[in-house]
This record gives sequence, structure tokens and C-alpha cells, in this order.
Amino acid sequence: MLLTGAEISAIVGNYFWPFVRIAALVTAMPLFSSQFIPVRVRLILAVALTIVIVPVIPDVPAIDALSGRGITLIFHQMMIGICMGFIFHLVINAFIVGGQIIAMQMGLGFSTMVDPVNGSQAPVLSMFFMLLVTLFFVLLDGHLALIGVVAKSFFSLPIGDHGIGREGYWELALWGTEMFKGALLVAMPAVTALLLVNLALGVMGRAAPQLNIFAVGFSITITAGFYFMLISLPVVLVQFEALSVDAFSVIKGLVNVE
Repeated sequence: MLLTGAEISAIVGNYFWPFVRIAALVTAMPLFSSQFIPVRVRLILAVALTIVIVPVIPDVPAIDALSGRGITLIFHQMMIGICMGFIFHLVINAFIVGGQIIAMQMGLGFSTMVDPVNGSQAPVLSMFFMLLVTLFFVLLDGHLALIGVVAKSFFSLPIGDHGIGREGYWELALWGTEMFKGALLVAMPAVTALLLVNLALGVMGRAAPQLNIFAVGFSITITAGFYFMLISLPVVLVQFEALSVDAFSVIKGLVNVE
């Protein structure tokens, strides 16, 4: 079978433009964007998803990738995929920040380890929350839901000269405030309990000045912090579900998916 250059270009274009959007999502979405996931694995996953999704989406316009219009189109598709994955990254980071707040109140802020997702130092409690919510993300099929939304986005936001509008980027910027609000809601039970513990230790220090409150208080604060964090773990799942629902609402709003 002989194919002309135009036919080969059309076949490659049918897969290339969806691949750009899907590869950007895979690069930015939680779990697969971690630094311990090899780039080759991400590339294989993006190619496999493209092969599965392309046959069921509308026809892709024939555009030269090296033209000015093609470069603009690549930028639009990359931003669509990156924004969709970035929103869920903010959800994960809300719990990382919440773990940092609890660790500082417990006196474990010095206990740090390398964050495999961001490649930076973070408290051990933050890593615990990050692993926990990542497990929730997989158990609740969040990765499959994101892939489903990006597949539907080719119908509501087809490949063309238009990407996410100015209102979409502004809504994405406002969504960043949800990360700090979610972090406070996650850390609030343990932080409030630790505040009461510190007040009790202060009263003990005033009532019994001969007691070395600094030596005793450090171990009491850490023990109480772990205990209150343990009994408040159900709140983490509830908060993750609430933030996930809001995140999917924002993502669907960005790409006009019902």
C-alpha cells in the first residue's frame, strides 16, 4: 500500500494533536507526575491512551505542526492538559501543607525527608499525608475519572485555535486558595488539641515551678500529637472527597464537560 505525503501527514496529525493534550495531563496529574516514575513510562502511557481515545473522538483538523498556527495549537493543548492535572496537584498539596502545620505544632518540623513528587525536603508527617491521599486517589479511581474527563474534553473543547479562556485561567488561580483552606481544615483538629495540651503544660509549669516542663512537655506534645492525628484520620478521607468533588467541578468547567 502506497501512501502519499499528505496522507501520512493526516494520519500523524490525527494522533499527534490528541497526544499533546493527553501527554500534558499524564505529566501533570498526581501519581504519574512523581519523579520516581520514569519518563519512558509516562511516554508509553500517553501513547497507549492516545491510541485508545483517538478512534472515538471527532476528526482532527489537518494543521502543519511547524507552522505558526501549529505552534499556537500545541501551546493550547499543552495548557489544557497541564491545567487539568495541576488542579488535582493542588488537592494533594493541601494535605502536604496540613501535615507541615501539624508537624510544626508537634515539634517534628525538624524531621524531614525527600519529597519524591516535588523533589524537595518536607516533614515526615507531610509525606505520610501525601502517601495516604495518593492511595485514596487511586482507590477512588481518580486517575480513571481524569482520563475520562480528558476524553470527553475532545468533544466539548475540540482541537482548534481556541483553548482555555481568560475566565478559565482566573478560576484556576482562585482555586489555589482552596489548597490553603483545605490544609487548615485538615490540620485544625490536631492543632486545636495540641493548643489545649500546651495550655495545660503552661498551667502545670506555673503550678509546679520545680518541674522541668521543657523536658517533659516535648514528649507529651509528640505523643498527644500522634494520638489526636490518629483519631482525626477519618476527617482526612472526608476532606479529600470534598476537595476532589470541587476539583472535578472546576476541571469540567474549564473544558465545558457536563
